[in-house]
Amino acid sequence: MNAPAAETTIEPAKRRERGGGRVARRELRSHGSEGLSRPYIVRNIPTYDILSEENLLRIEATADRILAEIGIEFRDDPVALAHWKRAGASIDGVLVKFEPGMLREILKTAPASFTQHARNPANSVEIGGKSVVFSPAYGSPFVMDIDKGRRYGTIEDFRNFVKLAQSSPWLHHSGGTICEPVDMPVNKRHLDMVYSHIKYSDRGFMGSVTAESRAEDSIDMARIVFGRDFVDRNCVILGNVNVNSPLVWDATMTTALRAYARANQAAVIVPFILGGAMGPVTNAGAIAQSLAETMAGCALTQLERPGAPVIFGNFLSSMSLRSGSPTFGTPEPAIGSMVIGQLARRLNLPLRCSGNFTTSKLPDAHAMNEGTMSMLAAVHCGANFILHSAGFLDGLLSMSYEKFVMDADFCGALHTYLDGVKIDDNQLALDAFREVGPGSHFFGSAHTLANYETAFWDSEIADNEPYEKWEAAGSEDAAIRANRRWKKALAEYQAPPLDPGIDEALQDFMSRKKADMQDAWY
Repeated sequence: MNAPAAETTIEPAKRRERGGGRVARRELRSHGSEGLSRPYIVRNIPTYDILSEENLLRIEATADRILAEIGIEFRDDPVALAHWKRAGASIDGVLVKFEPGMLREILKTAPASFTQHARNPANSVEIGGKSVVFSPAYGSPFVMDIDKGRRYGTIEDFRNFVKLAQSSPWLHHSGGTICEPVDMPVNKRHLDMVYSHIKYSDRGFMGSVTAESRAEDSIDMARIVFGRDFVDRNCVILGNVNVNSPLVWDATMTTALRAYARANQAAVIVPFILGGAMGPVTNAGAIAQSLAETMAGCALTQLERPGAPVIFGNFLSSMSLRSGSPTFGTPEPAIGSMVIGQLARRLNLPLRCSGNFTTSKLPDAHAMNEGTMSMLAAVHCGANFILHSAGFLDGLLSMSYEKFVMDADFCGALHTYLDGVKIDDNQLALDAFREVGPGSHFFGSAHTLANYETAFWDSEIADNEPYEKWEAAGSEDAAIRANRRWKKALAEYQAPPLDPGIDEALQDFMSRKKADMQDAWY
């Protein structure tokens, strides 16, 4: 892989020692000939483009009409309104209208791809182009496992999920608010979350977006790790911001996205559209709305700082029109993601799309069916940064330990899937046909023996033994096996090295920030 080397002066963390024997062989097989060092995937299969040029133009024209005729409100952020006024938009109070083509012109300064540097340069990721980055689920107030059931998340749970992500060879990113640590004050917990990402992982991570000051704190902590000058020139942290659909950007989000942009850090711009609630029930209409809302947010980052990295995000979903409950992992948003991928590529922007979505309350067949539907949509639509790759359960209300492990395992399968089919003399295996001939088998052939360790991906969760052997071993289902797996991963976890001086400076920063404010619990 050609991950750019970081320019930071931080010493690369040493590679973790791996176990021997069957585990080592399994991990080698899982990663194939590229070993254990893939910081992200470079796709070797094409994207799946489903709409014709004519129909793409109709969606873009509809988005332009939404922007020009209906407009988007930018509430309580006079700086954002001033940006739009200088850019030539029509302003009426907080309502902003845009002439067709205006936002596309502004977006020409945004990079088509960029590197997010990790404190271990070997784990830096490329976002854009053919790269694919898997990141854990984000934002759940609850956590669950099959031992203790569903409960509010704590900072201990948060740290556990950071450790599990760091321990997985199939995830590339530490994520953001992996779960909400509700045992900590609302106005201070962002400090401990960002610190946990830095302390317990050496991969890329996301910062807070719940207030401009919290976004700035997150960036300041990144500056302690990487150095102020390095951060000003390079992306080291992401901020995931949501449109208040339909057609409203509120100040909490716009001030946060502007904080990331002016620091030259990447905002991920994401509408959250539940068809029938925050958007129309029709897929084409929801896609047009999503395009309009996302372009406006992405363009605002460029008005704040031209050339700042930004990710074109999308979160299409549906709802039960009988009950009004949200639904996730359904086919309409999945196929809609394919169109979003086409539209993002036409804007030449990196894409965040879809994820391992489900409304299931358990890590069961329902969960994996919906998760597979939406993850395959993300893979085929060309998403570069896939948030919610592992752990999403209960309509994003719960982060599941077992599902995290099951999803990460599926991400391992997707590594192989995205590699495509390699063609060379070894892969074509003509020598094996000569050796084996008609009517025999390949099991003991020289070609098989030379390739058996890397030939097939090997799941950590699946049970491939005969029924009788599975039954004699206790008839365990996948969730029970995943339960044992996450406990083993936490027991064996080793923190990546962190410079003691940086650690001390981070803790001092946190202590001073916390001392300056009273605890707030809402």
